[in-house]
Amino acid sequence: MHNNHRSKEDIENKDNKDSKNISEDHKKLVEEEKRLLEDQNKLTEEYIDHLKRLQAEFENYQKRTDAEKIELKRCSVIPLLQDIINILDSFELALNNKEQENKEKEDEFTKGIILIYKQFQKLLGDYNVKEIEALNQEFDPYVHEAIAHVDGEENVVIEEVQKGYMFHDKVIRPAKVIVGNGVKNE
Repeated sequence: MHNNHRSKEDIENKDNKDSKNISEDHKKLVEEEKRLLEDQNKLTEEYIDHLKRLQAEFENYQKRTDAEKIELKRCSVIPLLQDIINILDSFELALNNKEQENKEKEDEFTKGIILIYKQFQKLLGDYNVKEIEALNQEFDPYVHEAIAHVDGEENVVIEEVQKGYMFHDKVIRPAKVIVGNGVKNE
């Protein structure tokens, strides 16, 4: 009996040892699974962060290309507007010459030319083409082209020789001007 009893104790001890080993193995497995899960979560967060960055980069790319398309469309019309402005200049020259020759009488032909001239001006205005202010303005090399300097207030436009035009925020033709050199007329 004594042997049996010992054997029971041995068995219980062995079971306790096995239980401890299983418990430790189980703890190790649980810890390993936790570590793997944490690694997986970190990797998932990195992928999500990378995906968000790519999405933001793509949205910025789309905005940039959309803005470039708009600018390209806007710039593509500039040569046409420059040609129209040259025709407008010819109208102004003809009207000024006609005015000087025939101040007392305006015939139907002249009225027609004036009407066409006004239509051109309206067309340019509809396309956001604006005349550059020049006369009596401070000389600005970004919008004015000085073709001469004469006696007069320094760095002020004394005379506008040819009108300048802006299309939105771009100069499509600078105003050709005569600028004062700072010497006063006496």
